[in-house]
Amino acid sequence: METAEAFAPAHITGFFQICNHTADLLHKGSKGAGVSIECGVRTKVSITKESEESLEIRINGRKTSHAQVSEILAKNLISKYAAPVAVRINHTSSVPIGAGFGSSGAGALSLALALNKALNLNLDRIEAAQTAHKAEIYCNTGLGTVIAETFGGLELRVEPGAPGIGKIQQIPVTEDYVVACFSFGRLSTKKALANRTLSRRINNSTQNLVDGLAEEPTLHNFLTFSREFAEQTGLITGRLRRLLRETDKEGFVCSIPIFGDGVFSIVKPESLPTLIETFQEYGPSAQIFVSKIDFKGARLL
Repeated sequence: METAEAFAPAHITGFFQICNHTADLLHKGSKGAGVSIECGVRTKVSITKESEESLEIRINGRKTSHAQVSEILAKNLISKYAAPVAVRINHTSSVPIGAGFGSSGAGALSLALALNKALNLNLDRIEAAQTAHKAEIYCNTGLGTVIAETFGGLELRVEPGAPGIGKIQQIPVTEDYVVACFSFGRLSTKKALANRTLSRRINNSTQNLVDGLAEEPTLHNFLTFSREFAEQTGLITGRLRRLLRETDKEGFVCSIPIFGDGVFSIVKPESLPTLIETFQEYGPSAQIFVSKIDFKGARLL
């Protein structure tokens, strides 16, 4: 039996522009900006040679038949192997799934790295990441998440596409900053990306933000432009608006994770207690967590 394990950071998108004017999945993607965090998805795979192929996927220990991206990606990579194999995949996520924290991309990316290793496919890191990007694009569950999670940090995606094709610019930020996250739960990225009216609003709101952040790549501008994007696209729900009013009063620049029913900010550790207290007062039933920024990107363990 062969085993391998990999990790990919979760990712919060602050703003983005849809770039899908090509049939080539490697060149589809998005421009925009976001931050990778040390919370994320850890994926372990085990491979045994069998007379017939089989595939089992678990998420946080529970068997599932609804992991479309992982299933498509796994079948693609397994097809490159010379003999039938039984593949067991276990994703362990430390962030809410489907809530705007890039769990789908992180699951695909960590799976690509782990399967490549376990099957001895000899893809390099970028080639493996490209298979994850293609699966995400095909399933319409993400656009620029995989390239962001591949490299980590606070990134600006200046050209769309998969790792090795798209281009990113790192925004300077020191390692002591932390990302504070508040989440009510799930929103469907797939449904949002299929909404043509919303897609037009998104693309009409973004190019100036990308250009502005490229000219002045600062953390403050990232947060400010993310909030501006959320306002212009109408993605802020009523209950999130009420929370944002409170964080505004406290002097924090907060926005929402795209696409998620939540709020986030990036702050110095000394400011964190006040922000967390505001989160707790507003939504005692919500999930609240804090993470450092991940500067390493996806990796084998």
